Amino acid sequence: MTRAIISPLDRQRRGVRWTLLAVHAGLLAVLVVVGLGPLLWLAKSAVSETRDTLTKPMSLWPSGVDLDNLRQAWDDAEISRYFVNTVKIAVGSWLSQLFVAVTGGYVLGILRPWYARIVTGAILVTLFVPPVVLLVPMFLTVLDMPLTGTSLLNSYWAIWLPAGANAFNVILVKRFFENLPTEIIEAARVDGAGPLRLLLSVVLPMSKPVVGVVSVFAVLVSWKDYLWPLIVLPEPSIQPLSVRLPLVRDTLQLDVFLAALAISTVLPIAFFMIFRRFFLSGDGMSGAVKG
Repeated sequence: MTRAIISPLDRQRRGVRWTLLAVHAGLLAVLVVVGLGPLLWLAKSAVSETRDTLTKPMSLWPSGVDLDNLRQAWDDAEISRYFVNTVKIAVGSWLSQLFVAVTGGYVLGILRPWYARIVTGAILVTLFVPPVVLLVPMFLTVLDMPLTGTSLLNSYWAIWLPAGANAFNVILVKRFFENLPTEIIEAARVDGAGPLRLLLSVVLPMSKPVVGVVSVFAVLVSWKDYLWPLIVLPEPSIQPLSVRLPLVRDTLQLDVFLAALAISTVLPIAFFMIFRRFFLSGDGMSGAVKG
């Protein structure tokens, strides 16, 4: 029998039920205010005048809605250019991480060669290395690529290629693949499916949850990354929003800057809403931690 702070008998009492309901409602309200409050305030301030934001920050448009803030942020402040740059970086990082995670997880979790344990151990070791320690070696590598001798500075490849080396994603996908039904995989092998056909026709169709989880992680992390793009993309015209917004803050009026911030949050929120069921249902993570 599972023990709890409040016994099932106490839960049947009317006073206890109403108290629990009030506590749950209060916690939900606090979570909504803490989680959605800043986003809702930003959305409101993005279409408000500066004097309204400064003098009446919690009022709903005392001087009316000013949609021109969004136009100025998009055109005059050139947020459109930086927004497109951020999308390019996010898409490239997503494809890079997804390719490495799926292929690496497939080799280690499904094909399982004799060296799989050694490679898995080496990948796990990298999780204990602080990312800041790798900045200098990564920059020197990007500055003078091995074998080719070329420099990737001011190139999106300087972000896309390192993004693929994500040990957490590889381990996550590997654990998910290990818990796929072995009967289906063995039946496909008996029918003559090779490694590539097995991956494309059998494994990937059953792996949509973990692919969705990795996709959300990849896009959100690359969208908000600041330090590495600042280092490898010194040319302002190709920098993403995360780098440019702090730099243009002092050159814009407050209402236009808040509109730019609001624009920068639209795509990550929309992307998360599309793939939110993989987090809320737990399907993407359950296969990775099972067993």
